[in-house]
Amino acid sequence: MRDQNETGDRRRSRATRSAAATIKPEGVVDKPKGAQKGSRKLASEPAEDLAATLSRKIVGQPEATRLIVPYVQMFQAGLAPEGRPVGVFLLLGPTGTGKTKTVEALADTLHGSEKNMVKIDCGEFQLEHEVAKLIGAPPGYLGHRETQPMLTQQRLNASTSERSELSLVLFDEIEKAAPSLTRLLLGVLDKGVLRLGDNTSVNFEKSLVFLTSNLGSREMLREIHPDFGFQSAGSNNRADLTGKLRSIGMVAVRKRFSPEFINRVDSIITYQPLSTEALALILDQQIADLQNHVNTRLGERSFTLEVPAETRQFLLDHGTSQEYGARELKRTIHRFLTQPLATLVATNQVPPGGSVMAAVAESRDALAITARRDGGVVVKPASPPTVLLVDDNRDLLRFLERLMADAGWNLVTAESAAEAKLAFAQHKPDAVLLDYMLPDGNGVEVGVEFLRAVPGMLVIVMTGTILPQEEEALCEEHNFPVLRKPFLASDLMNQIRSRLAAVSGASLSA
Repeated sequence: MRDQNETGDRRRSRATRSAAATIKPEGVVDKPKGAQKGSRKLASEPAEDLAATLSRKIVGQPEATRLIVPYVQMFQAGLAPEGRPVGVFLLLGPTGTGKTKTVEALADTLHGSEKNMVKIDCGEFQLEHEVAKLIGAPPGYLGHRETQPMLTQQRLNASTSERSELSLVLFDEIEKAAPSLTRLLLGVLDKGVLRLGDNTSVNFEKSLVFLTSNLGSREMLREIHPDFGFQSAGSNNRADLTGKLRSIGMVAVRKRFSPEFINRVDSIITYQPLSTEALALILDQQIADLQNHVNTRLGERSFTLEVPAETRQFLLDHGTSQEYGARELKRTIHRFLTQPLATLVATNQVPPGGSVMAAVAESRDALAITARRDGGVVVKPASPPTVLLVDDNRDLLRFLERLMADAGWNLVTAESAAEAKLAFAQHKPDAVLLDYMLPDGNGVEVGVEFLRAVPGMLVIVMTGTILPQEEEALCEEHNFPVLRKPFLASDLMNQIRSRLAAVSGASLSA
């Protein structure tokens, strides 16, 4: 009986606590269940900081920052409209003016990486049947289970981060897509929902959708300059030019897209041709990115990259054009600066903590890259190594000759011991590769003879059989690496490169 009374008391106590929990003081309101998550994660970040950050990354296009930032702020404040994407933007303008870069910069600002977005290359959907790759084939079609849609809710969610739940979706060069893709996007832009082939749906209510296009770019370039090219901003009234380019873009858009599609776009942004000052600022950013890349990848072996004003002007002259804007600039930096720099690093010609000066060469058609130590002492560039290869296998000789030529090395070949001795006396190679079984001699004995003539020379012995004990002992005594045939070409190159680099490093430190 007592147990029953205690049980009843506990039940009444729980009921009392439950009832008390449902009574709230006046003015306390429950949080709506549909409130947007993730908005508060960015609410503490000042809006002006977001605008300033984007302005630094999106060079020469202030209108893009001014029109896009308010939509991000709406999401941050939790006031974005329901039942549709947060914002839909159509980015127009000539190539190389920063349309795709805008979305990448926004992804980097919101999520910490330019890759944190969903990018759809519309050039892959130029035919009607290719659109099925985007949403997947419906049930009943052959192989529909193997056709995975490219645009799914999982992929959309994966493009977000802990910093923000706002996903960015880019349809690049939308004018290249088949008409069925634009019809498919009507539901996305209006209702924020995409129905996939397996009858599942993708929700775009927490997404910014960007559409880039080169529509009207040719006409824009002719308007900027009758001879088809960019013109400095000071030679025309900037406001008049902006209005003309916007009108040209809108005419081209109305010809290509239906009115219902255009009406679902929140803002159409026309990108302006980049001025000289904007191109110079973009170059400064890319050189700073290269320096950060060197510091990150090399760590303790990093160095300082010095690019004076004359060199920067050289890169601008070769990397910017009237037709392509700044699009060629990255390739120009890679060709004239990054590749020669990588050669110096790979051959251990850049001392850790030193600096590299990139100056314009006397020929004015390339850059002269010079390495310096911390104290300012110039490190003389090492000349390409000369390698003597002795083997009676002509196919192997031809293969290695092409391989070493691509690496910038000089290769001298010989098919017998007698030819090898003549080539050795004439070319004075840095390294010698000798086959053990030569038509007129023993490769190990020839290598010992070369080593006596030039102490410290790198001699590598190649063999397809097991060496006799006497020859093995000679190789160990004279520190001859032995490569067993067949061997990988990379193994041979690494053997030579590492040994020669070690000798070069020793001489530098001395």
